[in-house]
Amino acid sequence: MNVAVIFAGGSGTRMTNSDIPKQFLLVHGKPIIVHTIEHFQKHEMIDGIVVVCLEGWIDYMKDMKLRYNLDKIKDIVPGGATGQMSIFKGLEAAERLYGKDEDTVVLIHDGVRPLIKAETISDNIAAVKKYGSAITCSPAGETVVIFEDDLVTAVPDREKSRFAKAPQSFYLKDILSAERRSISEGKTNMIDSCTLMKNYGYELHTVIGPDYNIKVTTPKDFIIFRAIYDAIENKQLD
Repeated sequence: MNVAVIFAGGSGTRMTNSDIPKQFLLVHGKPIIVHTIEHFQKHEMIDGIVVVCLEGWIDYMKDMKLRYNLDKIKDIVPGGATGQMSIFKGLEAAERLYGKDEDTVVLIHDGVRPLIKAETISDNIAAVKKYGSAITCSPAGETVVIFEDDLVTAVPDREKSRFAKAPQSFYLKDILSAERRSISEGKTNMIDSCTLMKNYGYELHTVIGPDYNIKVTTPKDFIIFRAIYDAIENKQLD
C-alpha cells in the first residue's frame, strides 16, 4: 500500500495579508491544498490519503473532499502543537488504516507545496521500495555557506549540495518507530522528517524533483506559485 500524509496544520502567520490559513487561499477558484491533494488523488499508485488539518477547518476540508471528488482521502485529523506532532498524528491515522501491511509506504508532503509532479511521486515510491527512503531534493543552484556568529565556517561543494523538499517518504513502520522514539525523548519539534530520520541513523536516499515546487508560506511565494501555475497550464513550463 502507498499512502500520502498531507499536512497543513499551520495557520500561516507569515501570510500577513490574509485571515485565511495559507493552505486555503484560492488560486483560480481552488484552495492551494486541493491543488496539492489532486496530484496524489490522480496518481494510480496512491491507495489512500490522510490530511492533517487545522481543527477549526476540518469541516471545510470535508466539504472540499466532496466538492472536488477527493475520494482517496480516508481520514482528516487535527494537527498537533508542532509540525512534527502534526505529521505524527497523520502517521498514526495511516497506521490505523494501513498498519497491518508491513510494506506500507508513506509519502509525507506539505499541503502548501502544490507544484509536485506525478513522476516525483512515482520516483519516491520506487526509491523507498529499493532503498527504504526517499528525500525529494533539487540541486543547489547557488553556493551554500555554513556560518556561525555571522562568519562563514564552511562552503560545501555546490555539486554535492541539494535542497531538501517534499515528499519525504519511508516505510510507515520505520518513520513511526523513529517518531515514537523521538517523542519519548522529548524531541517534538524536529524541522522535518529528513532531519528526524537522519538523527536516528537511518540511511537516506535522494530523488530529484522539480526545483519550482516551492512551499507557499509568504505573500511572495503565493505570487510566484500563481505565475508558475499559469505557465504550466499554458504549456510554457514542464
